[in-house]
Amino acid sequence: MCLILLAWRSHPQHKLLVAANRDEFYARPTATAHFWEDAPHILAGRDLEKGGSWLGVTKNGRFAAVTNVRNMNATTGSLPGELSRGLLVQNFLDSEKAPADFLQALQSSLHHYSPFNLLVSDGNQLYYGNSQGECRELQPGVYGLSNAALDTPWPKVIDGKQKLFDLMCSETKPDHLFDVLADRQQAQDSELPDTGIDPILEKYLSARFIQLDGYGTRCSTVVMQTYAGEIVFQEKQFDQYGLETHNYSTRINTP
Repeated sequence: MCLILLAWRSHPQHKLLVAANRDEFYARPTATAHFWEDAPHILAGRDLEKGGSWLGVTKNGRFAAVTNVRNMNATTGSLPGELSRGLLVQNFLDSEKAPADFLQALQSSLHHYSPFNLLVSDGNQLYYGNSQGECRELQPGVYGLSNAALDTPWPKVIDGKQKLFDLMCSETKPDHLFDVLADRQQAQDSELPDTGIDPILEKYLSARFIQLDGYGTRCSTVVMQTYAGEIVFQEKQFDQYGLETHNYSTRINTP
């Protein structure tokens, strides 16, 4: 994932609201969201190149999502990890560990992964972790995560959080969240972060919905979990022209 907006225990009906865009090369082989044949309790898309997923839920209410970290100014900015970051999502969803225990157990193997941000929830707690070893329980609130640390004030994160916050007192529906994700407005030059890439590319990547030659927003995902446990999961897939090609939606009643 390259943009995750979420509200935790801040909406009157929904314990968790997630609106996320996955930005990736169009040529990378990917399976759309489905219940996995080898792990039927997991609902997620699947990376067919290196394994794992970028975002998923389970039938018992677990949630996980990952973003990469874009910082070519750092020494490790371009060093690939030997393990796919998508396995972090898969491993959490396939485990029974509490979020804090999972992140603590991960500390000894952080060096095997390229820089990442990770969100994990068991339905009772929501935690944020990253490749720097941070492990933090998130309190009720609205959060934004892109290709830097949680709540780093990039324009699309700031504006996306405000758009999500504006929905906190309304009868929020999936389409409201998809509308937030669909914004293709780019940031002003003066607002662009410096992650060590060409400023022209930085500007293209500043939009919530990205469309470039060979790379862009390939799917948008909405997760809505009520306090009673019901999960609404909806995913929209897009082609290289930014046109919707697939729309998957389901409901899960967790224990």
